[in-house]
Amino acid sequence: MRILKQISVLVVLCAITISCGVYSFTGANTNAKSVQINFFPNNAPLVEPTLSQEFTLALQDLFLSQTNLSLVKTGGELVIDGEITGYRITPMSATANQTAAQNRLTITVNVRFYNTLDENDDFERNFSFFYDYPADRQLVGSTLADAYQVIFERITQDIFNATVAKW
Repeated sequence: MRILKQISVLVVLCAITISCGVYSFTGANTNAKSVQINFFPNNAPLVEPTLSQEFTLALQDLFLSQTNLSLVKTGGELVIDGEITGYRITPMSATANQTAAQNRLTITVNVRFYNTLDENDDFERNFSFFYDYPADRQLVGSTLADAYQVIFERITQDIFNATVAKW
């Protein structure tokens, strides 16, 4: 009886392991083994010097932490390419003195995705998100870092969902 229980447990564990072969618990479902995430240049009319590098690294970090894909510089089975097309600060609400009480930073990224294993997955799409902050604060230092963290988290997750999670 004891051997029967051990065999049953072994069969169940093998079945679970095999069924999770190409699916990860993060939702990534792909047969690819490598991803190439190219540098995203800042082509927005308003240029923030560190934006391109910080965004590219945030996107690469997300894919490395959420998938088993290897990050390669060339020849990736999945290729993510694009550019930052929008970096805009707009007043959102006014005070009684007709001045801005709150500003909004909006970043827009154009993404081209190529799946060399299945060309039906290829697309080009814009992703955008915003961060609201008090108008009496300058968009530098910790305010800028907070804005980037919120915006990058949302945009990179949206790109991840559109590319490998197929959401």
